[in-house]
Amino acid sequence: MAGYPSYPGAQASTSRAETVNAFMRGVYGWMSTGMLLTAAAAWYTASSPLGMTLLQSPGLVIGLVVVQFGLVIGLSAAINKLSASTASLMFLVYSALTGLTLSSIFFVYSMASIFQAFVVTAGMFGAMSVYGLVTKRDLTSMGSFLFMGLIGIVLASLVNMFLQSSAMSFVISVIGVFVFVGLTAYDTQKLKYMGETMPMGDGTAIRRGTILGALTLYLDFLNLFLMLLRLFGSSRD
Repeated sequence: MAGYPSYPGAQASTSRAETVNAFMRGVYGWMSTGMLLTAAAAWYTASSPLGMTLLQSPGLVIGLVVVQFGLVIGLSAAINKLSASTASLMFLVYSALTGLTLSSIFFVYSMASIFQAFVVTAGMFGAMSVYGLVTKRDLTSMGSFLFMGLIGIVLASLVNMFLQSSAMSFVISVIGVFVFVGLTAYDTQKLKYMGETMPMGDGTAIRRGTILGALTLYLDFLNLFLMLLRLFGSSRD
């Protein structure tokens, strides 16, 4: 057929490109599904008596957070052993539980602040994710630096739980924005490479990969949103 590459190398290249595109569409699709589920769960919780119950039950919140960490660790560590349906279910459960704990922002920040932070996050995330997809630069070295920054943020946040320093919280949030913006580009490129090495025709492997990729970008988006909200969010009062 005129205009269509018919030689084997071109056909293999086209098939691989189609696999990568399908893989990335799956990643973004599952990530979007998770974010919508989180938003719906957060809104419902904040609008119901369950929201006040969570605020008045620190032990319950801690329990939910522990379960969330368990799901993330379990999903990441055992992704190659899980069935596609189990991996998908774990991701959806994690997204819903995150919505429960995230509902507290509706009691702390104004709706305008939450909306503005979400819009800015979406713009920054989208721009950096596109950059990660199209750039020819290898971002691997940047990933090591960003991982160290992430560890620093976690440790500083734990320390600040006891210090309750507003200045330290501000610095953590500023650094956090840069770290998660960078991680968005790095993780997107890593997922693109993952898609290029996916076994074509193996639906289970591709589904597992899309779920793990969705979880990775979901966490980048969520943490970037929270950092921006802490920096620029105005009090509900």
